[in-house]
Amino acid sequence: MAALLTWILPAGQYDRRDDPATGRRVVVAGTYHAVDRAPVGPFAAAVAFPRGFIAGADVIFLVLLAGGAWVVVDKLGTLPAVVGWLVDRFASRGLWVIPLVALFFGTMGALENMLEEIIPLVPVLMVLGGGIGVDGLTVVAMSLGAAMVGSAFSPINPFQAGIALKLAQLPPLGRGGLRLTTLVIALGLWIALTMIHAMRHRQPQSARVLHADHRMTGRHALVMAIIVAPFVAYVYGALKLDWGLNELSGAFLAAGVVAGVVGGFSLTKTVTVYLDGMMSVLGAASMVGIARSISLVLEDGRVVDTILHALVTPLGQVPAIAAVLLMIPFQLLLHVPVPSVSGQAVLTMPLFAPIADLLGFSREAVVISYQMGAGLGEIVWPTNGALMAVLLAAAVPLQRWLRFALVAVALLLLVGAVAAAVAM
Repeated sequence: MAALLTWILPAGQYDRRDDPATGRRVVVAGTYHAVDRAPVGPFAAAVAFPRGFIAGADVIFLVLLAGGAWVVVDKLGTLPAVVGWLVDRFASRGLWVIPLVALFFGTMGALENMLEEIIPLVPVLMVLGGGIGVDGLTVVAMSLGAAMVGSAFSPINPFQAGIALKLAQLPPLGRGGLRLTTLVIALGLWIALTMIHAMRHRQPQSARVLHADHRMTGRHALVMAIIVAPFVAYVYGALKLDWGLNELSGAFLAAGVVAGVVGGFSLTKTVTVYLDGMMSVLGAASMVGIARSISLVLEDGRVVDTILHALVTPLGQVPAIAAVLLMIPFQLLLHVPVPSVSGQAVLTMPLFAPIADLLGFSREAVVISYQMGAGLGEIVWPTNGALMAVLLAAAVPLQRWLRFALVAVALLLLVGAVAAAVAM
């Protein structure tokens, strides 16, 4: 479908310049111009698949190496033992474990745009879900879903709010009180919908957890400390050492091997189990590359800027309130060809912010509209590789996820629209 669009839409591009404030290349308003067409044929579309895997290599290796490490921990018996222990502790609270988990992931999404980092946690989250008797959709909603909602409504998320505010030449905490309020409302709404779904789709508790040895032996505790260490190291490394996903992947590789040996496996068995674990998440890793290939096809066909220009142009011709509200669905649609939230901020803020000046409303409303569209688009569009990987790992069909998520996103868009209107 993406390749077909490159044959239908006219090709065009904006000029770009280096922005010293963000260190990124941004578009220059008013410079859109037609360029030579570059339609993508069937063979070029096929070639886009391996190119997508190369472009998404850092996320793909995170899925493979972290997934292998968690399988080692699972085969040692540590994973069911730890989760069984947690279920015992929260047995009297039942489904009230869900808000606690969702608040954690929502907070992490708000602080650092946590998405891909959740993929390695799917195995332990699925075992936890089985222990409290909820389905895979509930597990995805209380983890990745909550993180995406936290990211979308966060006043401080450096990859969404931070970049957008800087490009819009606004202070780092512009309308922070308003956006903190909407974050609380949005997370509360998402958690409530997740709880309703969980209550309607209760399942028997997993026999694997019920029959597990719940005693937290010293060896189990040590193995869990080893496998959690990469996350701790990554938080410090990302803040102080400019670490990225490759460093997190390397840390999981080391942790998986050490955990296997400490847990009682021989080195040979550790490596064998690790490789089997990597095979078990190969499908999830592949989804990341496939999703990335879609945006590559649109970029090759030179139609991404054409789509952007078609969305931006009408906004300057309508009343202020209509422009603010229309920016949200426009940003939502644009997130299909531009699946990176930070990339979308770089692409749209230099074009959308001047519209606020032209029509006489605040640039904060533009930033909120961008966050609602791009951030909530992460929840529904299959070009989000992390979403597709987590859904596959949790055995949740995309259609089933959309039946749940579209209702929630519609309500969250109303919350965002009110916030944007207030920010005017």
